[in-house]
Amino acid sequence: MSKRYQEAIKLVDLNKTYSVEEAIKLAKQSSTVKFDASVEVHFRLNIDPKQTDQKVRAQVSLPHGTGKTLRVAAFVSPAKEKEAKEAGADFVGGEELVKQIKQSEKTDFDIAVADGSMMKSLATIAKILGQRGLMPNPKTGTVGDNIGQMVKDLKSGSKVDVKTDDSGNVHQTIGKTSFDDQKLIENFQTLKEAIHRARPASVKKEFVGSITISTSMGPGIKIQ
Repeated sequence: MSKRYQEAIKLVDLNKTYSVEEAIKLAKQSSTVKFDASVEVHFRLNIDPKQTDQKVRAQVSLPHGTGKTLRVAAFVSPAKEKEAKEAGADFVGGEELVKQIKQSEKTDFDIAVADGSMMKSLATIAKILGQRGLMPNPKTGTVGDNIGQMVKDLKSGSKVDVKTDDSGNVHQTIGKTSFDDQKLIENFQTLKEAIHRARPASVKKEFVGSITISTSMGPGIKIQ
């Protein structure tokens, strides 16, 4: 355990649960790294992740974004290329881009969008994209005709895809330590509401087991 972490942990009572406002203040105070650390929320959900009907997935538009700029690939027909480029997509193309990825298996982007006409072509690289969680999907708002808007939303980090991991937990960045407290609180509330809305009908017990806030390499702070 590093000296910095030991200093940081002294600020936090690990047996106490804090209000969101207190937890965010503490998270920022206990961040000891020299860079603008991410503020993360961890939800432990009382679900059985082995049951497909209990997995949680939702798309959330965080009012203040995450502070992280994503690299976006846009798989589009020639008519949509200009729109995608102007919106800020980092990689834009159609059949050629698909061919390139099929040959090199390289994906230098964080998220991908596609217009409907490209979905057939993407089938040839679905395995590569799917394994890396990059396959565009209508359910997550990454397939559609409004390419420009999709790219803009994703570039700003405001639209995030939230899903449970193999243990039934959700981990999501809600901003940076440089954000003011109110913005982090609003992002947190938006995320929390979206997770509650996505509660599977088959979960009868208390849905959220616990919520913890932390920063990159900072201690976990429990929230009421």
